[in-house]
Order: sequence, then C-alpha cells, then structure tokens
Amino acid sequence: MKVRPFLPGSIAVAMMSGAAPVAAAGGANEVTGITAVASKVSRDYARAKLPDGSFQPEYYTFGKGGKWGGEISDTTMDKLSFMDVARVIAASLAGQNYLPAKDAASTRLLIMLYWGTTQVPGPSSDSMAYGQLGAAQVNLNAFTVPSQTNPAAKVVVGGPAADAAMAQMSEALTLLNMENEQRDRTDFANAHMLGYDAEGLIGTDYGLNVRGTAFHAMRDELVEEIEENRYFVVLMAYDYQLLWKKKHRLLWETRFSVNERHNAFDKALPAMAQYASRYFGQESRGLLRVRVPEGRVEVGEPKSLGEVEPPQK
Repeated sequence: MKVRPFLPGSIAVAMMSGAAPVAAAGGANEVTGITAVASKVSRDYARAKLPDGSFQPEYYTFGKGGKWGGEISDTTMDKLSFMDVARVIAASLAGQNYLPAKDAASTRLLIMLYWGTTQVPGPSSDSMAYGQLGAAQVNLNAFTVPSQTNPAAKVVVGGPAADAAMAQMSEALTLLNMENEQRDRTDFANAHMLGYDAEGLIGTDYGLNVRGTAFHAMRDELVEEIEENRYFVVLMAYDYQLLWKKKHRLLWETRFSVNERHNAFDKALPAMAQYASRYFGQESRGLLRVRVPEGRVEVGEPKSLGEVEPPQK
C-alpha cells in the first residue's frame, strides 16, 4: 500500500465545517431501503475511555482510496470529490471522538477512504445462455415422445437430427453453468466489498455448502440484495506510526452500504454514515442490516444475522 502524504489539520477541519454539506439544503439526508454495515477490529486495537465513559480522542489523517464506479453514470455520486465525501465521513468520525490530526507526531490512524457503487450481473432471464437453453429445449422437444413403459416420462427418438439436438442441449447447459459460475464469482467479490460475506454464507465454493440447509433462505436473501447495485463506503484504519517504519497494520475496518435504487448518493451518504459510525473502531460481530424509513436519519436497532457457525462442507 502506498502511503499518502500527511493531510494537514487545517484542511481536515475545513472538510468538517468549511464547506456546504453534501445533501442539498431543504432536501433531508434521505435514505430508504436496507442499510448494511460490517465492522472488524484487530486484536491489537482497543480504545481507551475517559472518566465520563466517552472514548478518548484519537487523531487521524485520511488516505484517498478512490472511487469505484459502475457501468452506468450516476450524477449524484459523480459530482462529489474526495473532499466532499471525506467531509461527511469526518463529521461521523467526530461523533466517535476520532478527530483530524494537526501534525504527524500525534496521528494515530491513517484512514483509507473508498466509496462507489457495485457492478452487478444482469438478470438471468436476459442472458445469452438462457436464450440458447430455451432454443435448445424447443428443438429437443421435437424429437421426444412418451415412453412406452412410463407414459409420464419422455424419451428422445434416435437419428442424426435427434443426436444434433442433444448436442445442442449439452452445449447450452455447459454455457449456462459457465455463466452461473461467473455470476457466483461476481456475487462473492461484491459480498467481500460490502461485508456481506461476514457470516461465511457467500464463499468461494459458491454456496454449495448451504443448499438444502436452514441457511439457504438466508443466503438467498443476501444474494438478492447484492445482485442489485449498492452504494458503499469502506474505511480501513491503519497504524499511522508503523507506516513510517514501512510496516502495515490494519487496526479496524468498517464497510457500509445501501441499495442504489430509490436513493441518491449525495443525500444518502450522511444518513448511512451516521448509522455506521457507532461501529467505527468497534466490532459489529457479523453483518448488520436495518431497513431505514425514507427521510429519516435516526434508525432503530439493527437486524442481526446472529453469531452463527457456517455450515460444514
């Protein structure tokens, strides 16, 4: 990881208070749909508390991780610069007593900031593989007749034309399997980006280990959410002082997202960041998801998937 130059405190403070907020005046910090957050903390990291129970301040500088964009232009996100996004995140960090550093000596954390929208596979019914499978099925049906021994079953009649139809069906199924494997890989990459793999239900073996189990419906629900575009933010907090010694130690990371449909990134960002901020530097103990009513920033207790053991292969 390339270490970014120290961001002076005067600039960091300006991000918090020196410019207009991201959400337009008169348009509430709106978010609707399911907001998700997953946060992990290193065993080497623990926050000290003050006598009043609040967290002791820790000082940070931002690193520009960058924007990840989908294939479709999104003006509500494209118009925002790194500083625009960082300003909103800085306000939420301040609520947890993470404050912009004024000098390198007092800096505890380098917080890499990534944001963007996921790229998702298109609907299965629109794919070339499903189209070819349908055509192959129609062609093969022309060569099937009821079985003499079992009228409820059908068999394929012999002959070169029937053999060609069987070969066409085999090729269509092979293409469909390849397409489904690619879809599973895309789902897993997005699950990792968003923190949706926190429970181990979306993994490199593409969910085969949960089929037919009580986890199947839960996995289907998660996959349905990540197969729609989602706005996301990822914060990765490194030990800043160790970076000077060319050592990388990730102290905590927080990933949060909301569905892109029915939302605008510039208006949703403050609300989703405020919700996620309670987990900055804290364990979420898996993926937490909450349905946020439109037009409200304050949200209730999240719906937890619980601390579950992933199914065995």
